Amino acid sequence: MNENLFASFIAPTVLGLPATVLIILFPPLLIPTSKYLINNRLITTQQWLIKLTSKQMMTMHNTKGRTWSLMLVSLIIFIATTNLLGLLPHSFTPTTQLSMNLAMAIPLWAGAVIMGFRSKIKNALAHFLPQGTPTPLIPMLVIIETISLLIQPMALAVRLTANITAGHLLMHLIGSATLAMSTINLPSTLIIFTILILLTILEIAVALIQAYVFTLLVSLYLHDNT
Repeated sequence: MNENLFASFIAPTVLGLPATVLIILFPPLLIPTSKYLINNRLITTQQWLIKLTSKQMMTMHNTKGRTWSLMLVSLIIFIATTNLLGLLPHSFTPTTQLSMNLAMAIPLWAGAVIMGFRSKIKNALAHFLPQGTPTPLIPMLVIIETISLLIQPMALAVRLTANITAGHLLMHLIGSATLAMSTINLPSTLIIFTILILLTILEIAVALIQAYVFTLLVSLYLHDNT
């Protein structure tokens, strides 16, 4: 295995050109579609999962918020497939790049906030000053609430980046330990290899959960502004 822990997080290149765009465009090609009237089990299961996810996220929204349903469903599918593909050997995970996660978080957050200021400006401004605040604390609270609003997209991006990166690093370390122990002690190698398998299963769950958490938080920001 590569001795550099962070080598797998370096954006790959093909003939000196960055291949990140091609990698980002690859996951949608894996989503099966059907041209027939009667779908097979895979398409039926896929449609059931999409319907269940969209229903859970869109239940709390009003009519204006539900116009974002297609975007949110596409977002969770994209992040989930990208995270899962990143678990394959010798693959690259775009969601380990903070720049890409910020590129997803900032426009969605900004769109939700701008929609809130356009449709419910009084309610949007009311979030900056809780009711019953003492007069001397008003300037400080306004500053604190403004900062907390502005760091929301950063928190979204950092949460996704940190969780995916930490899991990949841990798998890399345990995999290196398994390879090193294979020539020293076979029983210890089997124990470490079992831990690696369990960690891989955990990382599959984390990949799906982080996609859901990212999309759910965007949905909550949208709900607060519609």
